Amino acid sequence: MSKGVYIATIEPNSGKSLVVLGLMRMLLGKIANVGYFRPIIDDPRDSEMDNHINTVISHFELDINYKKTYAYTRSEVLQKYNQGRGGEIIDTIIQKYKALEDTFDFILVEGTDFSDEGSIIEFDINVIIAKNLGIPAIIVSSGEGNTNAEIAGNLKLAYDAFYNKDVEVIAVLANKVDKGCEEDLRIVLKNTLDAKVQHIIIPRIDSLIYPTIKEIVNELNGNVLFGKEYLNHQAGSFGVGAMQLRNYLTHLKENSLVITPGDRADIILGALQANISDNYPKISGIILTGGLIPERSIMKLIEGVAPTVPIVSVPQGTFAVTNMVGNIKSKIYADNYQKINTSIGAFEQHVDENNLIDPLITFKTDVLTPRMFQYNLLKRALKHKKHIVLPEGEDDRILKAAARLQAYDVVDLTLIGEIHKLKEKADKLDIPLDFDKVNVIFPTKSPHFDDYVNTFYELRKHKNVNLDMARDMMADVSYFGTMMIYKGHADGMVSGAIHTTQHTIRPALQFIKTKPGVKVVSSVFFMCLEDRVSVFGDCAINPNPNAEELAEIAISSADSAAAFGIEPKVAMLSYSSGTSGKGADVDIVREATEIVKTKRPDLKIEGPIQYDAAVDMRVGKSKLPNSEVAGQASVLIFPDLNTGNNTYKAVQRETGALAIGPMLQGLNKPVNDLSRGCTVDDVYNTVIITAIQAQGL
Repeated sequence: MSKGVYIATIEPNSGKSLVVLGLMRMLLGKIANVGYFRPIIDDPRDSEMDNHINTVISHFELDINYKKTYAYTRSEVLQKYNQGRGGEIIDTIIQKYKALEDTFDFILVEGTDFSDEGSIIEFDINVIIAKNLGIPAIIVSSGEGNTNAEIAGNLKLAYDAFYNKDVEVIAVLANKVDKGCEEDLRIVLKNTLDAKVQHIIIPRIDSLIYPTIKEIVNELNGNVLFGKEYLNHQAGSFGVGAMQLRNYLTHLKENSLVITPGDRADIILGALQANISDNYPKISGIILTGGLIPERSIMKLIEGVAPTVPIVSVPQGTFAVTNMVGNIKSKIYADNYQKINTSIGAFEQHVDENNLIDPLITFKTDVLTPRMFQYNLLKRALKHKKHIVLPEGEDDRILKAAARLQAYDVVDLTLIGEIHKLKEKADKLDIPLDFDKVNVIFPTKSPHFDDYVNTFYELRKHKNVNLDMARDMMADVSYFGTMMIYKGHADGMVSGAIHTTQHTIRPALQFIKTKPGVKVVSSVFFMCLEDRVSVFGDCAINPNPNAEELAEIAISSADSAAAFGIEPKVAMLSYSSGTSGKGADVDIVREATEIVKTKRPDLKIEGPIQYDAAVDMRVGKSKLPNSEVAGQASVLIFPDLNTGNNTYKAVQRETGALAIGPMLQGLNKPVNDLSRGCTVDDVYNTVIITAIQAQGL
């Protein structure tokens, strides 16, 4: 079931707040514990709370800490994008959202407002956020100033953008539509948009569009002279009081805002008298321009009648004030109950509750984005903190990754190296690694060194290893780190940044050994593509596996995928699909597939199958129409190391995919090998995977 919904707009002043308020009311009628989250908010004024957040949590009395309801301010997001740290934004948003997901049964997520610089990238940001949160969206558009064709066209473009990024759109909502145009618009939407998407239309509600006196005061930096308790009055029409009073009174309309110079006592007193007269409409307020305040006698007279309309003095001239008031875009505030209730009422009147809510609370998604996958890895590693040893402590990338891991407090670390060299390098590179909180060991100076030497001797003396040889071996960082795992002084090891794969793995094969029933140590990469995470195996260890070995690699890789939250659909790759191909290479793949089917009938597997048929639904269905795997494979098993290693690197370089791994499979305790071309991210991710393996997965 879905635990959230994303309310997105495609333009400023769409009336998104009405949708949020109305939907929150509906959700609370169906679900007991509903949370609220805004990934990005406008920059606050004078440390004030975000108006949207304050309005929602105060009106609905949500039990939620304000700091947990948002991730970034607009300026923080722009700064990080300018620094090339866009991925960090999504990571933090996912982390914040998931924290709320652990507390609430459902979360209403409100997108950005398009109200400042940087709006050119805002729409894309909203799509990316919704995708990475794995929740459906409702798209809101304004009908104000647009024809029905333009409204439908805008919504269609927005719908396609979300759909093409695998974000399910539950409904599109056209707000502020001119009255009388609703039915025609409904027909246009039906002809323009997918029928399965709900089309909601809410007509223009004038009382929600007009600004309150409070908003006018804030915009004009006004000074309230009288009627502070009436600032939530809404200004309908507004007019300048410049003519004689007898003429001006004929121009008053219901909820008129009177704009007049501060020295026009006749207009001020006349408007106040009209407000209490049964023969004239009510006024919403009086704005005194030019910084002029009526003389004391007039002020005393006004004070004596205790006006029920606010009177505000502003420094600007009459013409400027009139233009500024006309440009104010009204908002909904926490203390404006009239607007809040009007919004909720309008939403309930025009939205079918069951048609909208039921798809939301039953929604499921199969999308697993790379950011979601990485967040899930971090969360799982944090559940049971493990101790990981990094034998190549003096490498820059290792030190930087160690500082990042330390910042998240995700693992306990041992770095192998000389402490003074590590500190010098960290200082030189300005790496914020706290050496008081990390274990640093130099093998020959370790108090365990002699014990490790004797243990290795006992384990390998049948292979003609003597004590001198054992001592030399234990001075090697890879052997020492592996022995730490064997002796229980660490839970896993990550190496290979400056050493070969053979140098990293050989000690593990010698005395860590393989799990019972496992004959082949193999590897997988978690390939984090734009819209999914695929498992590639074996791309690092076995050059030319036979059918039995290939079958074992497939089974191990499927189990690894399942252990990391990926439903295994296994494709045994070859240069042909189905029964068409002939030759020794394809026969090995065909035989391996049959072995897997015999040993693990629970697995969904297809082979031999070509790469395009495995991952492209159109190609897969054309070549293998009855397959459960074709077009949707999540575990791709390559027939040999040459094919696998080249393919993973080609996919990584050409698509920009993040390749996490290789992760070794089959050892009793986790040892993982890095590429010598690895990045800091590679080290960080591999350590987290190793920690999860050490938890017993």
